[in-house]
Amino acid sequence: MLSSHMRSLRTVGRRLFNTDAGQFPAAKQRFIPTSGNYPKGFYAGGSACGIKKNGKPDLAVLLSDRPAVASAVFTTNQFCAAPVQFDRQLINGAREAGAPVVRAVVTNSGCANAVTGKQGLVDAKLMSEAGDRFVSRFSGSAVGGSSSLVMSTGVIGQSLPVEKISTGLDGLEVGEGHDMWMRAAVAHMTTDTFPKLLSRRYQGGFSMAGITKGAGMIHPNMATLLGTICTDANVSQEMLDRALKYAVARSFNAISVDGDMSTNDTIAVLANGASGAAIGEEGFVEFRDALTEFMAELAALVVRDGEGATKFITVEVRGARSFEDAKHVASTIATSSLVKTAFYGQDANWGRILCAVGYAGVELDTGAVDMSIWPGDGGRPLVLVEKGEPRLPLDEVRAKEILVLEDVKVVVDLGVGQEMARMYTCDLSHDYVSINADYRS
Repeated sequence: MLSSHMRSLRTVGRRLFNTDAGQFPAAKQRFIPTSGNYPKGFYAGGSACGIKKNGKPDLAVLLSDRPAVASAVFTTNQFCAAPVQFDRQLINGAREAGAPVVRAVVTNSGCANAVTGKQGLVDAKLMSEAGDRFVSRFSGSAVGGSSSLVMSTGVIGQSLPVEKISTGLDGLEVGEGHDMWMRAAVAHMTTDTFPKLLSRRYQGGFSMAGITKGAGMIHPNMATLLGTICTDANVSQEMLDRALKYAVARSFNAISVDGDMSTNDTIAVLANGASGAAIGEEGFVEFRDALTEFMAELAALVVRDGEGATKFITVEVRGARSFEDAKHVASTIATSSLVKTAFYGQDANWGRILCAVGYAGVELDTGAVDMSIWPGDGGRPLVLVEKGEPRLPLDEVRAKEILVLEDVKVVVDLGVGQEMARMYTCDLSHDYVSINADYRS
């Protein structure tokens, strides 16, 4: 629990920074919350510890006032970063022990601690130990064993300046309020143009809050770069694992910006039970679906901030024989460079979409396929293909009215089943090349 010392702590020399939404691009400000409903027993904070050359915020902490059940999904990139390896071992150890152990997630931006050899693993452990010391100061008593997950994002192949992180934690303040959560979200950012923070309160008596970061190197599996979701629901390890597996397939593993999979991708969920809302088998589906919806909304923020993106594109595939078939077709469309560049050019070149459907590797009845594009403003959709036949002549005026919008949905009905899946992607612009051509500078 929170000690009286930490309640009154106002650390000397801490680096405050502006979290006002007005500093971020005007077009993105509508995605930045000005208040929130945050889960009980969780504290957040962020600071600048000197990892980033420009002096911007680069260190964040999310902390629970009691041990939390933790579940996570990680990148499948074989060059997985040291923090990924460390966190996987910590969470698996908690599963084997059958008891919650995680108290904090410590995140740095500016250095990925990836492809850093044996020293990278040493540094990840030292970073976790620094987090444990922070938790001990917070609670007023020593924590036993490793209790801090670590996440790193930034440039690959550079050694992690652990001493800066350790010193930065000495001067970092955490709190329960919205501004402190915003500080943590801002400290996650690299090429992001806005902080990605979301919170919700649910009728079941529990709340969720989540922070994610990412704008490039976004593609399943995993496709989050980094993300942490905190809930005060009381849920078992087995149920949390099951809920996350279901939710991630329909959220963070359903987004793509550029087809590149990071070495550091991690999405973690912490549940500390502070609300007293117990999740049993009867309430499991409700909790699972709430987590899925929450994660899908959080993941969508990553796509909306895709490097150089001007469009948010939902690809919905219906009428499939299985969820896996629908997901595969949707993913093939969402990752097609020809489709993405056509959206950037506002070009109704629907043949590129149908072509992607055809080479997705899923058995089709081509005479049953329907395809349409839907405007994000809720207006009239435009049917492009019906029962495998083009709807001619193409209504170029309506197509332009739809494609000029920021939000566009592609709907493909395969006509062979009842299953559906969505993918979320963005267009591919000139700016994407510009941003990634000089990333290290």
